[in-house]
Amino acid sequence: MESCLSSAIEKLTADFKQIHWKHLDVPAGSPREKTQLWPGEPDEEVMICVADSQLTNETFHRQDFFFFNFAYRGDYDAISYQSDNRITIHEGECYIGQPYAGYAISGAKSDGLIVGVLIQTDAFFKKFLHALSADAKLFRFFLEPQTNEFSDAFIRLRFDDPFSIHALLDMMIVEYANRREDTQAILQPMALTLMMQVARQYRKGTILPVDETSAEKIVRYMNEHTEAVTLKDIAAHFSYHPNYVSTIIRKKFGKTFSEILLTQRMERAEVLLKGTKLPIEEIAFMLGYSNSSNFYKAFREYFHAAPREYADAGLQGMQ
Repeated sequence: MESCLSSAIEKLTADFKQIHWKHLDVPAGSPREKTQLWPGEPDEEVMICVADSQLTNETFHRQDFFFFNFAYRGDYDAISYQSDNRITIHEGECYIGQPYAGYAISGAKSDGLIVGVLIQTDAFFKKFLHALSADAKLFRFFLEPQTNEFSDAFIRLRFDDPFSIHALLDMMIVEYANRREDTQAILQPMALTLMMQVARQYRKGTILPVDETSAEKIVRYMNEHTEAVTLKDIAAHFSYHPNYVSTIIRKKFGKTFSEILLTQRMERAEVLLKGTKLPIEEIAFMLGYSNSSNFYKAFREYFHAAPREYADAGLQGMQ
């Protein structure tokens, strides 16, 4: 396995040097100037890149895809938004970038490797976003480029369990270096597992209020599990009786469990409708509705408009 991995790393490192980057054809001075286009094949949804950090010095640019750049070995410097915003990504850390956010790899003082997991934007929303939706802040980070292309936000993560991440990356490197007809089908569940690891680590790094009440903890848990939570589940998770859960929620927030859950789901529905091109059926499923008819009914009652009608009106208001 070690020999196979070394050969795969060597091959992808050489391939990375040969990438002929294409850019959006826009007027000079446009915010989209120097925006890199998807470097993989059109039918590829996930791409694995390996770069020698010491030899890689990029021109500051933007890109039209999501990327997860791991400091696989050694440290490397990255530039975010402006050249004076330089940060060091240490071994075991990951830099997560949005489409159109400014970025550049700016080399390293010692030999190291950067492993990049690149995902086409449409594929990301359809196949991977749901794995990152438990945390509302993380969820909005990945949707932000759809409403604010030049947000220049990024996430930097250090993993508590680098072994699992390395094992996943190793398998993805070997698979992508030896591509076959079913490589994309094999890479996608690996990438999904990687996204779930990202979401888990992000939640670990979230600082919770020390004086959080039981009712607040319950509502936060609901917000992390909007797609599958029930009053019975909540009661079992917190070792409370369902009636007690209902009572403390109403006392604290003046709303019932169902009303709070509906609000949480509708807030996410609004973001998904305005921030993605996902079909209504997929959005309904992501939010925990057993069928799109129930979602349509709930949405219309809440917003007094049909989902697509509401989204179109919002987009017109932004133009």
